[in-house]
Amino acid sequence: MKRKADTQANGKADNLIRNKKSKIALSAEEAKGRFRKGLFDSKIHNSYADEYAKSAPYKHAVIHDLVDDKLLRSVRDEIRDNVHFTPKETDIYKIHQSGDLANLDGLDDESLAKLPSLLRLRDAVYSEAFRDYISHITGCGPLSGRKTDMAINVYTPGCYLLCHDDVIGSRRVSYILYLTDPDTPWQPEWGGALRLYPVQELKRDGKGEVAKTPLPDPSKIIPPAWNQLSFFAVQPGESFHDVEEVYHAATKAQLDKEGGRVRMAISGWFHIPQEGEDGYIEGEEEKNAKNSSLMQLQGDPAQYDAPQSRAVKVDKPKASEAEFEEADLEFLLKYIAPTYLTPDTLEQINEHFEENSSITLADILCRKFARRLKEYVAAEDAKDLGGDSAVIEKTSPWRVSRPPHKHRYLYQHPSGADQLRTSQEESPITELIDILLPSRQFRHWLQVATGCTVESHDVMARRFRRGKDYTLATGHEGKPRLELSLGITPTTGWGDDDDDEDEEAAQAERNGKKDKGKSKSKDKGKGKGRAVEEEPAEEQVDGGDDDDDVGGHEVYMASADDTNEDAAIYKSATDDDNILFFQSASWNKMAIVLRDSGALKFVKYVSSRAKGDRWDISGTFEVEEPESDGEDGGENGAGPAGKAAESSSEEEFQGFSDSVDDSESD
Repeated sequence: MKRKADTQANGKADNLIRNKKSKIALSAEEAKGRFRKGLFDSKIHNSYADEYAKSAPYKHAVIHDLVDDKLLRSVRDEIRDNVHFTPKETDIYKIHQSGDLANLDGLDDESLAKLPSLLRLRDAVYSEAFRDYISHITGCGPLSGRKTDMAINVYTPGCYLLCHDDVIGSRRVSYILYLTDPDTPWQPEWGGALRLYPVQELKRDGKGEVAKTPLPDPSKIIPPAWNQLSFFAVQPGESFHDVEEVYHAATKAQLDKEGGRVRMAISGWFHIPQEGEDGYIEGEEEKNAKNSSLMQLQGDPAQYDAPQSRAVKVDKPKASEAEFEEADLEFLLKYIAPTYLTPDTLEQINEHFEENSSITLADILCRKFARRLKEYVAAEDAKDLGGDSAVIEKTSPWRVSRPPHKHRYLYQHPSGADQLRTSQEESPITELIDILLPSRQFRHWLQVATGCTVESHDVMARRFRRGKDYTLATGHEGKPRLELSLGITPTTGWGDDDDDEDEEAAQAERNGKKDKGKSKSKDKGKGKGRAVEEEPAEEQVDGGDDDDDVGGHEVYMASADDTNEDAAIYKSATDDDNILFFQSASWNKMAIVLRDSGALKFVKYVSSRAKGDRWDISGTFEVEEPESDGEDGGENGAGPAGKAAESSSEEEFQGFSDSVDDSESD
């Protein structure tokens, strides 16, 4: 999976990299004078080349004390005083971004006069002397001095960048120069490390093709440090890496003592020589892009992705099955709240869904089963499974999804037709994925509720661990399908205000004050693509620990019309809002969406600050395609899902009353 912004930590597409004025070439002596003394000594230079050649999981290097300390301190001060940042979130990162430093030459004289040290540093980094220095260490060949590509990124507590390989356009070497507080050394336990992922080579039986895919756990961790440069050659299917979340401090006082845990860095790329430069090869960029695509496809690496679809085809319901039989209702009442089985309620649900193509149903599970399920999930949530994927798969029923540049979470599939679970393996979760959701009775209920005829089902349980798990935005090809998510997250604090109202309702019921027909609402703007004001660097880099967003929400988004824009940007300093459907992690809440091929979907990375893991049951139900009514399918190709979003991301389905007694006897 590749998407333009997957590796654009500075949020700038390559076609925006430009220089408005010609740079003045530095002499070798002048350039070397801006780095630490002795850096260019041949013995030291060759030692870095040796370390690079022996490094793993792929070739990389770390240089400490790269730049003249006085110059770099001046650069940091200029950034704090004069550079503005934009907080931005996509499916793959949460970060504060500066503009493209390639455009420094285009600033007016007054603005440029505020950043003389930053300009000196940029010109030194892209000087011929330093480009040759990096080229010798990496053995990558000549590098461009004309195409400069760097930006300042600030990670405060809660910020991160997920797994990607940086392969875009003419990039040849990726680098990060850290500007963390020079007087408060960065501690590894604060997070923010550059992490490198090993790649597994898988040989396809009988064909001799080798597919490469990254493993789900990083094997090399490089914590930030003042004046440290980390770099590696960009390699298709090899150079997978991420930036670990910067962790929150326990208290505001601790955060202040630690300088705010502000991970500031200049990051960028060296590119292949451009036309007119020494080393330029006509058509090299196009050839590299073609080879990159071929390498990504070689051996069909997608066949090794996990989980793979396990869609089970089902027979079309007969006309005689239009009504619920008594036995069917008895079966459903073991799991579903009686309110959702009454004809009037189902009619309301159907009308809402037909109008909006999505719906969210609170308290969908009956009390007796929900209580047992919550006790089980809460107990499992408290267990530490450890971080090693191989150990988790060996010691628990959970499997680890992969590859990490697409997704990472724990999952369980339903038992197969030739599989029997032991009593130790059975749980309320397996009841949902083995018994309820694949059942004929539930399909019947789903068809009545949505008006869609189900053709197949594919369900699984998922667990998104704090500080680890997510899915990145993917599209859906083919006809519309029903997608179901049953939230079974037992903890609170996920941005859904219903948590407090649910507790109040439960307390009222315990007190014998059942409030019939009470409507619920939530903060409709929570997590939506609202505008975020641009803040000056001096305010942002002082840290701040007031961000309550812990992620874990599932988002449907419209595809982007502009191919230069990242469709998965859902929170930025703009008024754009392309969210179609938004669902926070929740307890006992089911969301159903009719999704068309124009909608992207992802589950936001779960912050280590969350009170627990995110749990859900996820289901995909292929449905019979309705006959065309001649109407337009909606903007951005979103079709029914596009219509869904406008309503269901704004409000939860209303109008239920507790007119049916949901007692312990059910």
